[in-house]
Amino acid sequence: MSSSTLPGVGPGVQLSFADLGTPLRDVTFVVVDLETTGSRADDSGITEIGAVKVRGGEVLGEFQSLVNPGRPVPAFVARLTGITSAMVATAPGIELVLPSFLEFARDTVLVAHNAPFDVGFLRSACAALDYAWPGFAVVDTLPLARRVVTRDEARNHKLSTLATLFHARTSPEHRALADARATVDVLHGLLERLAPLGVTHLEDLATAADPVPADVRRKATLADGLPAAPGVYLFRGPDDEVLYVGTSTNIHQRVRSYFTAAEKRRRITEMVRIAHAVTPVVCATPLEAQVRELRLIAEHAPRYNRRSKHPERQTWVRLTDEPYPRLSVVTDVRGDTPHIGPFTSRRTAQDAVAAVHDALPLRQCTQRLPRVAPERRSPCALAGLGRCSAPCTATAGPDDGYAAVAAAAADVLTGDPGPVVRALADRVARLAAQERYEEAGQVTARLRAFVRAADRSQRLDPLSRCRELVAARPTAAGGWEVVVVRHARLAATGVSGPDEDPWPLVEALRATAEVVEPPAPPAPAGHPEEAALLLRWLDEPGVRLVAASDAWTCPVRGAAAHADLDEVTTAVALATGGDVDTMAPC
Repeated sequence: MSSSTLPGVGPGVQLSFADLGTPLRDVTFVVVDLETTGSRADDSGITEIGAVKVRGGEVLGEFQSLVNPGRPVPAFVARLTGITSAMVATAPGIELVLPSFLEFARDTVLVAHNAPFDVGFLRSACAALDYAWPGFAVVDTLPLARRVVTRDEARNHKLSTLATLFHARTSPEHRALADARATVDVLHGLLERLAPLGVTHLEDLATAADPVPADVRRKATLADGLPAAPGVYLFRGPDDEVLYVGTSTNIHQRVRSYFTAAEKRRRITEMVRIAHAVTPVVCATPLEAQVRELRLIAEHAPRYNRRSKHPERQTWVRLTDEPYPRLSVVTDVRGDTPHIGPFTSRRTAQDAVAAVHDALPLRQCTQRLPRVAPERRSPCALAGLGRCSAPCTATAGPDDGYAAVAAAAADVLTGDPGPVVRALADRVARLAAQERYEEAGQVTARLRAFVRAADRSQRLDPLSRCRELVAARPTAAGGWEVVVVRHARLAATGVSGPDEDPWPLVEALRATAEVVEPPAPPAPAGHPEEAALLLRWLDEPGVRLVAASDAWTCPVRGAAAHADLDEVTTAVALATGGDVDTMAPC
């Protein structure tokens, strides 16, 4: 548990990995109580420490010591606790008592009633003595009591009231050891009430005080036995239906979180209510887990997953293969004609098309035109505006000038998009100078849709064509994470151990990797988001290229050079008299 805190504890209290999944009966608790000269740790001192160590309901030991606070005990505190200045005058100082207590409590979970008070004083004492705080996990019985003890049962949640309710064998009397003994019985009483709510393990206590519906919390048992390893998890409902697919670097910890107040999505809470099982799929690496998640979502289309369910619905923009090419929004890639994409929505694809039309006089009509028009037609309005050469009117012979327009369109799609970027940047600048900011924003959105799609396809294309690419990067443990990619699809992956020769693993993965049929580039052989994941992984620091069957390159002056739209920022700054260095990107 990376930085999880238990009820009533502020930041900095951390559970170790050894505590993950520990049944409460196996947890060693140290129930502690302090008496002090005041309520503020920064200007008060500790006068007494009392603690009881318990596990599985059995008392393992007790700790008690008066402490010289180094200052007089106020009269009202002496009347409340019975501890006077004379009693602590000869007691050891905190510098002698604290090391003994920390040793007594080592490798345990601290418990206190209103824990911020007691833990605050202990942390302050450690800081004053220049001791590192051990990072105890802490359980606060006060918020737990508020969760399960109603006002009908007890008028308040003070320790004395709860001790009476749970028939504690020791009555609290504002002395450290007696109060700690009473808190032990209160803790056991609270745990008995929490067990039917699904609070049976140590990590459950971190959220036991959260307002989670009882039927949801009881489902926490679905996480029992799940591995604390990277991978994918599938929530299953009636008839074994896959309801939801997720991924995590720690399956057990992530699934447990669905039954706590940390999960605030209504639809996921609804999913948890009808789920009856969780299936784990352990993966060698986080990358494999992310890829398997995408594939499982595409395969099962779970009703509670919102993304990545229908990769076939992603769209592309194609420069058609006909005598007078035009741009078309399509759902597949075929032939060897220029494409950009994929787009997650048809609207974004149409924005990219509009960006190219703003810069180049491509025809925008949708019918297929012959090289020579059989009869004379009237040119459209775009021809009159100079935005189309009107090949539909070419009755005397082919419109040879249109070939240059089509070639320019192919180049901006697959090579340098500079002509489109510069043309639209100038248009945005003119609109901004005229204070037509809404229109300028719309043009910028079109340009951004085009540049991003061109960048995606230009990076996808070489990876989709590559029959096999092998890459590796060092792991934190000293081994190597090896990845085999075929036609932009993850074909195999594995991890070598520290001080282990990675070459046998590389050869084994290449020999057993999935056989992948070539796609129609730039479309990948797998899920487009899977290809994006692989590209991001290949771009990470430390990744080394081991082998590649084909060239893996991108255009030198490709869309990546324009991804930040600096040209737009510069053009607007010059048109409006702003400072180029201080203009924010559009």
